[in-house]
Amino acid sequence: MPVISMFYGLIIHLYFADNRRHKKPHIHVTYQEMEAVISLPEGEVLEGSLPANKIKLVQAWIEIHRDELIADWELAASGQQPYKIEPLR
Repeated sequence: MPVISMFYGLIIHLYFADNRRHKKPHIHVTYQEMEAVISLPEGEVLEGSLPANKIKLVQAWIEIHRDELIADWELAASGQQPYKIEPLR
C-alpha cells in the first residue's frame, strides 16, 4: 500500500490492484485512527469517515492533482508503483 502523499496529518494511500471492491478509482486516506475511501476525481466519500475539515482538505488536494491522481490510479490498478504527489501547502 504505497503512500503517495502526506499533509496536515493526512496520509494518502493507493492500494495495488484495488479496483474490485469499489469499482471506481479511489484513494485511501488515514487521519489519526480514522480512515476513509474517497473517489477520484469526484472526492466523494465511499466508505469510512474523517472530520469534515479534513475531507475538505483532501477534496482541494484532489482538485489540484486530478490528472496525476488518475495516472497514479492506473499504475497502481495494473500493479505498478505509483508516483509521489506534492502535498497540499
